[in-house]
Amino acid sequence: MSNALPIPSSSPFCAVADLVRDQARERPDSVALVCGLQRSTYAQLDALVERIALGLQREGLRAGDIVAICAATSIPYVAAFLATVRAGLVVAPLPPTTTPESLAAMVQDGPARLVFADESTLALIRDAGLSDLCIQLGEGIGSLGAWLPAADARARPVTIEAQWPFNIIYSSGTTGAPKGIVQSHERRASQVARRQLLGFTADAVTLLATPLYSNTTLVALFPALAGGGTVVLMPKFDASRYLELAQDEGATHTMLVPVQYQRILAEPHFDVFDLSRFRMKLCAGAPFSAQLKRDAIQRWPGGLLEFYGTTEGGGSCTLEAHRHPDKLHTVGRPAGGSEFHIIDEHDQILPAGEPGEIVGRSDTMMEGYHGHAGKEGLDWFDAQGRRFLRSGDIGYFDADGFLVLVDRKKDMIISGGFNVYPSDLELQLRRHPQVQDAAVVGVPSDRWGETPVAFVVPPAGARPDAHEILKWCNTQLGKTQRLADLQLVAQLPRSPVGKVLKRELRAMYVGATAAPPRPGW
Repeated sequence: MSNALPIPSSSPFCAVADLVRDQARERPDSVALVCGLQRSTYAQLDALVERIALGLQREGLRAGDIVAICAATSIPYVAAFLATVRAGLVVAPLPPTTTPESLAAMVQDGPARLVFADESTLALIRDAGLSDLCIQLGEGIGSLGAWLPAADARARPVTIEAQWPFNIIYSSGTTGAPKGIVQSHERRASQVARRQLLGFTADAVTLLATPLYSNTTLVALFPALAGGGTVVLMPKFDASRYLELAQDEGATHTMLVPVQYQRILAEPHFDVFDLSRFRMKLCAGAPFSAQLKRDAIQRWPGGLLEFYGTTEGGGSCTLEAHRHPDKLHTVGRPAGGSEFHIIDEHDQILPAGEPGEIVGRSDTMMEGYHGHAGKEGLDWFDAQGRRFLRSGDIGYFDADGFLVLVDRKKDMIISGGFNVYPSDLELQLRRHPQVQDAAVVGVPSDRWGETPVAFVVPPAGARPDAHEILKWCNTQLGKTQRLADLQLVAQLPRSPVGKVLKRELRAMYVGATAAPPRPGW
């Protein structure tokens, strides 16, 4: 299959933190990071990275030890991340939105030797029983300033090996306890190697509005810094403020999740803002509807690139949406170094056009979840004995080699013996003028085993009739697809990176009502 964005195969391995140091030498006075009213040049950033790295070495940490970060987005957060990997240590960026019990479990899973926190997370750290491990980013007693070595301090050089672990990204935990996904320095370096293809050059200004513990953010952050451009960090997303920042800072690049695109494009004054400097908009992390892609292409200057893949590294696809307006329903073709198959429920490879589970491989896929390698049941092997990872997604390749996603395997509804894909029903619901967003989940049914139920977010100010929307939608669907119920909600529950939390919707519905009969059977 052809490749839209190849990874330069001739590029020698170079550690990400070393590339940032190179930029500090070449353009010391150029602005590296902007966050609120604070700005840091590359020279200032690199000096802070060196001091933190030496501080970690002074604490007795050695290559391979784990350091957690649980804090709000900030310049010191980025410096602590880069310092940790420069010292040969492993970063575990943890969500500040988690519970104390979950935070403690993730720290103990490492185990992490230290935890960087800030004022916004100190209470969470305390409740998780981790205060003794805490180093505070920011001002106040026990602050990073008091902990840091002298201003001119330099860390002991560490020669980074490509296969060393770079970070551990913990899964969202929406389907169970979070699991640690180990990513190597080589994998991060391969992402950074594409920076020139994506336009991450020294004159680029990249606006990031997703959290720093998310892999979605890191995929853009490190190439942008390695390229010597400016990264503008937005600690809390707000669509109107995003547009102001994009205009005022002259943003040329961004990475957003689909729900952020939706909210930005829905801003009443979107067309008033000057976004003419944009060269490339990136998207990852959740399903991106064809209509929303089309809207972004038509109304927002610059190209639009969608990434599909798993944090575990089981291959990736890229769609240059602005170049393939007839393929907006797809997630593109396999990227360089990636290979995919579609398999059925018996683990047999399916031909093009037939939907099944997507399995993929790449040169940098994980060996297994941290501490649980080989115990996940994710592996699938081809006839040559090569290892692929199961994605949990259902899809198929079209005749041109573009991957079409159908749904998440775990979200598929089996009703009366028929497979019902919620994405098909959600697509139909969004065609109704009184529907802004929609999610469909399967709930238990004595008659059908499972039956589909919809949750609909109406447009602002609208007061639709739920029964009318339900009736309209069911007339458009096949009888095996028909919705049993439809509820209007103000918003859909989402993870911090925009994924709809269907488990919460299912639990909410089952806890409040018995499943109604399926209409039309």
